[in-house]
Amino acid sequence: MKHVSIKLVFVASAFLAFSCSTVQNAGKSKKDATEMAQNSGKKPGKNDPKPYGKVITKDAKSDQGLFTVHALDDKYYYEIPDSLFNREMLMVTRIAKTASGLGFGGGKQNEQVLRWEKRDKKVVLRVVSYNVVAADSLPVNEAVINSNFEPVLFTFPIEAIGKDSTSTVIDATPLYEKDVKPLGLPQFRRTAYKISRLESDKSFIESIKSYPRNIETRHVKTYTAGKPPSNSSTGTISLEINNSMILLPDTPMKRRYFDKRVGWFTSKQTDYGLEDQKSKTLEYLDRWRLEIKDEDIEKFKRGELVVPKKQIVYYIDRATPEKWRPYIKQGIEDWQVAFEAAGFKEAIIAKDPPSVEEDPDWSPEDARYSVVRYLASPIPNANGPHVSDPRTGEIIESDINWYHNVMSLLRGWFFVQTAAINPEAQSPQFKDEVMGRLIRFVSSHEVGHTLGLPHNMGSSVAYPVEKLRDAEFTKKFGTAPSIMDYARFNYIAQPGDEGVALMPDIGPYDKYAIEWGYRPILDKTAEEEKPILNEWIMKHAGDPLYRFGHQQVGDVVDPSSQTEDLGDDAMLASDYGIKNLKRIVPNLIDWTTEAGEHYDDLEEMYGHVLAQFNRYMGHVSNNIGGVYEHYKAADQEGAVYTAVPKDHQKRAMAFIQEHLFETPEWLIDKDIFDRIEFSGSVERVRGMQERTLNNILSLGKMQRLIEAHTFDANAYALTEMMKDLRSGVWSELRTGQSIDTYRRNLQRAHIDRLAYLMTAENQSGRSRSAYVKMTAVNTSQSDIRAVVRAELTTLRNQLRSARGRDAMSRIHIADAIERINLILDPK
Repeated sequence: MKHVSIKLVFVASAFLAFSCSTVQNAGKSKKDATEMAQNSGKKPGKNDPKPYGKVITKDAKSDQGLFTVHALDDKYYYEIPDSLFNREMLMVTRIAKTASGLGFGGGKQNEQVLRWEKRDKKVVLRVVSYNVVAADSLPVNEAVINSNFEPVLFTFPIEAIGKDSTSTVIDATPLYEKDVKPLGLPQFRRTAYKISRLESDKSFIESIKSYPRNIETRHVKTYTAGKPPSNSSTGTISLEINNSMILLPDTPMKRRYFDKRVGWFTSKQTDYGLEDQKSKTLEYLDRWRLEIKDEDIEKFKRGELVVPKKQIVYYIDRATPEKWRPYIKQGIEDWQVAFEAAGFKEAIIAKDPPSVEEDPDWSPEDARYSVVRYLASPIPNANGPHVSDPRTGEIIESDINWYHNVMSLLRGWFFVQTAAINPEAQSPQFKDEVMGRLIRFVSSHEVGHTLGLPHNMGSSVAYPVEKLRDAEFTKKFGTAPSIMDYARFNYIAQPGDEGVALMPDIGPYDKYAIEWGYRPILDKTAEEEKPILNEWIMKHAGDPLYRFGHQQVGDVVDPSSQTEDLGDDAMLASDYGIKNLKRIVPNLIDWTTEAGEHYDDLEEMYGHVLAQFNRYMGHVSNNIGGVYEHYKAADQEGAVYTAVPKDHQKRAMAFIQEHLFETPEWLIDKDIFDRIEFSGSVERVRGMQERTLNNILSLGKMQRLIEAHTFDANAYALTEMMKDLRSGVWSELRTGQSIDTYRRNLQRAHIDRLAYLMTAENQSGRSRSAYVKMTAVNTSQSDIRAVVRAELTTLRNQLRSARGRDAMSRIHIADAIERINLILDPK
């Protein structure tokens, strides 16, 4: 499951001090300016506030909450209590409803910290940046303020002063009707769709609702677009935007500082007021405020479990089908066992929302409630975003977006990964209790994100492959130490492994991470907690069950931290997986078709077989040029980064040659093709082979092989890897065998990739995020181009000496020679 995480910047005490003069000015201007003008005998000015009753008439529909929102005709007025001026508020912009190709409902687009200020006859809305701070008592604070001037997002004339002179009325309509970019579609989408302007006559406010801690605004935006992703005949893009404006807490929660050895979503700031001789970034956990009741402190000290002052409560959307509600609830409350490790009982609970009759004002948009939102959408996904206080990382609320079609994804995964040994998966439609168990699994995973835990892709390699065939072991430990890995389902188990567990549960790592992040450390400051937190980590140092491995996007550097894998040996695990796929393919027609139905399910499940086979090839090929990453602190022995051993890489190469580059005939089933397509089988195999070939011959992997061999003469050298690859891909040149269609395509793909490497541009080594790692490569000056040239020369010599047994093989060899000639001598 994908997930979405909402992060914020930090609120600085410096700026609270900076704005105190504004607070005082606001307090002095509580009288209606109109009354003052009348008392002085002066005629009210054009820009002076009007009498309250002239602005907010008896026809207005008023909604009391954070601000009182008055709806009058087509206008919306905010009545802002003077006590809320200069308070920080978080504005989160999400897509509420969208068209095809325009993101997904619930997708976060932007977040800003805002501050409302009252200045003379205006209300000013400022964007607050708290990326850098310094205590207001330090001289450097002035420099921080001067370099972080807060931009003005919008200004509003004061329309009226409240009846009791403690509030201020403004017309908020223009804020949402105009094209205020931070509250609408972000710039990267505008660029992609060539958006030129807002079409005001097709844009409007749907609703503004006020709750005790937040204001929720929904507005439709229509933009002129040169390249709309759907409905292109209109030349426009329309979508509904939801803006949540949330008041940040009065009393900040105590922080807990981040350590990369335990995975966590975080907030951060740069503090210039520290004693360090450089600007230092402080990073702290996003987590719920779980505190011990005063009367339970002694119980907690004795080791007794206590109920927190405020529990984490998730409500299940009223739209959720009745039969799935118990499973979603169970997935939420599965985390109670992890919080027990942190000293709390019943820390997280699931509830049904009140009925409309019980509470007509209850709404899932109210920030006081965290809700699992059930969305009728074709998107096969679920995600768990959260909103956190930038000052401390305190999670304020979270809504899990649950798309109906996630069941389609679960059905495909469960089928392709377990049907070989699991009769319950051998049909196009699962029993409700089977689908319910899968829903519970996804619910637990998504809730983990909302508690602060990111994906832990380094978890699943902790278990030996053979142990995943052991019923006793898997029932006790699940299939991975963390449900936050993409371990999915047990594709390793073979027929005869009765009783083996098929999926992970809340595991040892999950309990450890929740304890590390949530167990209260009494009578200590956040800084004083750090040595204790380090001790907790060191207690499990070196134990793979408690390892955190970051998710990787793009070039996979660490093969022990991959998505969708299981076990400690990718070659052995993938071999078992392929054996199961070979059992599934001959049964696909029987297991996916019913009388009177078409072959849609057959086509879908065959696609899942291909996708799963491709995953195995990725798991294995990423060992070539791989580097293990094991986070360590300075007081731990050993390296953080270690090259994958040579014999392991050579095994990976041999595996790819055997299972993919030697044509996988078992995947080529004419009985299936005759039912689902008129052509495409040859191209499909070519695409799979080319994808893995290009992965092996990626710039990053090749450069890492060069670097490893530079430091260790016994490491797997780039020249040796290239020779092993060529020997397998072009084995017919040695044996004299005929070269069939599939192999000819593979061999041309090999030449094409070598041609690309001869002219490839430099690759930057800067990481865009913790998820994306890029190995720096200067292609014109590294050894890569020289080695590729030597490979092409050697291959051409071998081709010139080869003799094809049949006409097509001879044509292919002659063509390959000409292709290489053009690469080496383009003139």
